Amino acid sequence: MKTPVYLMNAPILQVALDILDLSRAFAIADETMAGGADWIEIGTPLIKSEGMAAIREIRKHHPDTTIVADMKISDTGALEVEMAAKAGAGIVCILAESDDAVIREAVKAADLYGVRLMGDMMNVTDPVTRARELEEMGVHIINAHVGIDQQMIGKDSLELLEQLTGAVSIPIAAAGGLDAARAAQAVAHGAAIVIIGGAIIRSGDVTDSTRTIRSAIDAPVKSTIQRLDRNEEIRRMLTRVSSSNVSDAMHRKGAMNGLTRYTGDGKMVGQAVTVQTFAGDWAKPVEAIDHARPGDVIVINNSRDRTIAPWGELATLSCQNKGVAGVIIDGAVRDLDDILEMTIPVYATAAVPNAGEPKGFGEINPEIQCCGQRVRPGDWIIGDASGIVVIPKDHAYEISRRAVEVFKTEERIREEIRRGSTLSVVMDLLRWEKQ
Repeated sequence: MKTPVYLMNAPILQVALDILDLSRAFAIADETMAGGADWIEIGTPLIKSEGMAAIREIRKHHPDTTIVADMKISDTGALEVEMAAKAGAGIVCILAESDDAVIREAVKAADLYGVRLMGDMMNVTDPVTRARELEEMGVHIINAHVGIDQQMIGKDSLELLEQLTGAVSIPIAAAGGLDAARAAQAVAHGAAIVIIGGAIIRSGDVTDSTRTIRSAIDAPVKSTIQRLDRNEEIRRMLTRVSSSNVSDAMHRKGAMNGLTRYTGDGKMVGQAVTVQTFAGDWAKPVEAIDHARPGDVIVINNSRDRTIAPWGELATLSCQNKGVAGVIIDGAVRDLDDILEMTIPVYATAAVPNAGEPKGFGEINPEIQCCGQRVRPGDWIIGDASGIVVIPKDHAYEISRRAVEVFKTEERIREEIRRGSTLSVVMDLLRWEKQ
């Protein structure tokens, strides 16, 4: 197969302005261009929020830059290509799964108005076959794109790219969850265009982030696309974010109530070893230490009895020596004078001097209720100064990825506030308030 012209030149860095407000987009676009971006994409959220004005205004500010309109066309192909082209776009995005009639009309309009059409492969069942069909119909660029909600559950744009590389002779773009390292891998595996959103536009230093990715894709090293163990990925992501980020990612759910962090600084992240006990019986809580692995969190339900402690200094010392990440007690803790000398995080609903008896009632690793939340063995726990959030193990990867997106969004907002803006201005609250 003949090598496409795009592949013989430097890879193109396309930055997606996937934000809602045009006023914020201007500064971000300027900073990306200063960092070495080639194309500016008016992202779907910005188009839906600001309409064709977003394309026109960014075009005015960057008249010599290729503007990509991510219209995600699924119907009225000719009309929507015409709208974007007349507003100043040089490339218009259409959903590859659209009906062939829509694709053909869009191609005709693209040829008429002198723009290129990019086929977005998101959600396509048979991407190789469909990419070849799009090329045959006259689409100019194929986008190996995995959408953000698909990324959250583990779908990978680089795996899609590998399927498409060599299948068509038109240029292939790669998009979806790329950072500097993965963008370089995309180029090494055949992408002529690399599309970056969050890794740049949500950065505190957009210009530096753009420059880093620019350098990475200009000198890519081909390597096997590797994935971390899923639990390692979850732990790595949760270590990066806060309990508040996770709560936001869970739509304000999952937070325990009534707890005080008595010891420990920083962050606690780990999978739950659950304990059900009664009336301060400390046998099962202590036995749970032997069941826990380094990095686990012991979560104890003492049936909301705050008068007798099922946990104390010796149990805490055992946990710290073993590398347990922390302890949470829906009930009381004792021996605080000694525990306060330790570093392991201990959360409890009370502190009392009274201890129970080791009778052996209860169970290790049942499903329990703890401080208002259901906790199952293996659920992920994140704790910091704001409190504790429980993440169901079945959705831990998705929630962790969404929490990282929340974290990245806040990085950019924080930088804009540092520059003199305010939170209400950055979020444009008056515009979005219910009337």
